[in-house]
Amino acid sequence: MRQIGEPSKLDARIFPGISRRVLLEGSITASFSGIASSLSRDANAVGPEPASGGSARQTAAYSVRQAAAQEYLHEQQPVHHPNGDEPRYPDKRASFAKTLPHNDVGEVDPNAFAAFVTILSSGDSTSFETIPRDPRAEVGLNNPQATYAFDLVGLEGAATSLDLPPTFASAAMATEMAELYWLSLTRDVPFREYETDPLVAAAVVDLNAFIEPLTSSTGTKTTPASVFRGETPGDLVGPYLSQFLWLDIPYGIKTLGQSYSVPKRGQSFLTNSNEWLACQRGARPTSTLTFDATPRYICSARELAEYVHRDFSFQTYMNAALIMLAMGKEALSPTNPYRNWRRQSGDITLGSKNILSLVAQASLLGQKGAYFHKWQVHRRLRPECFAGRIDSQASGRRQYDIHTDILKCEGLARTQSQHGSRLLPVAFPEGCPTHPSYPSAHACNAGACATILKAFFDPDYVLAHPVESTADGSALEPWRGANLTLGNEIDKLASNIALGRDAAGVHYRSDSVRGLFVGEQQALWLLRDYSRTYNERFDGFVVRKFNGDKVKITNGELEPL
Repeated sequence: MRQIGEPSKLDARIFPGISRRVLLEGSITASFSGIASSLSRDANAVGPEPASGGSARQTAAYSVRQAAAQEYLHEQQPVHHPNGDEPRYPDKRASFAKTLPHNDVGEVDPNAFAAFVTILSSGDSTSFETIPRDPRAEVGLNNPQATYAFDLVGLEGAATSLDLPPTFASAAMATEMAELYWLSLTRDVPFREYETDPLVAAAVVDLNAFIEPLTSSTGTKTTPASVFRGETPGDLVGPYLSQFLWLDIPYGIKTLGQSYSVPKRGQSFLTNSNEWLACQRGARPTSTLTFDATPRYICSARELAEYVHRDFSFQTYMNAALIMLAMGKEALSPTNPYRNWRRQSGDITLGSKNILSLVAQASLLGQKGAYFHKWQVHRRLRPECFAGRIDSQASGRRQYDIHTDILKCEGLARTQSQHGSRLLPVAFPEGCPTHPSYPSAHACNAGACATILKAFFDPDYVLAHPVESTADGSALEPWRGANLTLGNEIDKLASNIALGRDAAGVHYRSDSVRGLFVGEQQALWLLRDYSRTYNERFDGFVVRKFNGDKVKITNGELEPL
């Protein structure tokens, strides 16, 4: 068992032998509650007092950090439960197992899976290198030990709430898979032609016929104008794509345009059973993407999928921050005092350096939140693997309890006709990453970073010169429709990045939409912690959450508005 740090004498007395592994064993809530009860007897038991003779500044800094830690310690911790699929199926049909030993149908060896889960649950760093591995595997699992990392600011991943994902045999899972088949079929349809394209119209009719159809942010059935979009109100205003994925980015002494080298149209991967099976076993892909010679703007799911294939964690939100900072003081949050002050400007506090560093910090928190739920709680299989189950059942090699809605899906039939199998055509040669599906790390990251942006910028600020890509991505044209505001475009940006991974075929809708809320929780707490640190007296951070509710954060406290 790995000990975290070297505690002081007082720490050792209060936290005898406590590690992340202990906190995650059994009932996570019970573990945290036990620690909290031992400390509640002494409100000042967070740590030793500052050294005698310390400066007033040292004491003040200690008090700020102590207050933040005390607040976190007394926060009610959620209880985490999986959806029951993992123990329900002896063959582990519903569980992530990429790179582990697989049989010829793509099912994991149950004994290897049991050993894998035991090691994940142990927290013993040395054991992770003994996780069972398929003899043909060439790639490793993606950072499972990140689930045991602590943070010194913001909300711990283990303290975030997350609804259960749909179960393997549910109607909701069937609908999510159907959306992915249709996303693969429409990957090259320009966003601006969704409302007139016959293939998109066919997708809408098919998806609306399911027992649990997709619904828009307004709760109504999907239409060509809302299909494949996010679920915030802002997602339905203006073009499919956020302005922050089209506008030029001020980048130091250079301005960066957002036309990119992108894959040629019509490419799909993992539709061959041998290629698919090798991928599940962890082999490197033998196929490669081919790219167009001429760069283009993001104009369809093809380009968006590649964008979220190559981006680094906080890249998109750093870009958005740089774009908004160039709009001047008027684009800052109305609560920012530097909007009106004339003899000083914000920079390290409530200015560009503060914003950019918090975006990066929130990104890491969001990633850790995702990995906690992925590795410790849900271990949900990826869409490409679920498609393998569908193909095995349809070909008579196996009989699973797959919901009949997906087996009757027109999108599935079209995929089989086009590719010769019912395997999901994905946008990446290597398929999904080597970590579980639920929630999407891109989505948790998006939720966290977007929340920081919404705290620092005016959600009602109207963009002066919005644009839209041409259908072929060769140019940008003026957008002449409804006004586009920063708040809506930030929410849309988060949805674009999260759902872009769905468009690639590596995540389900619930992975992405619900992942936004995990990141949001972590960023709101990060803002709570930092709100204690400012010398400026101002009206706090006001944030419109993804569900439309507004909250205010001042001096460590969050209150609804």
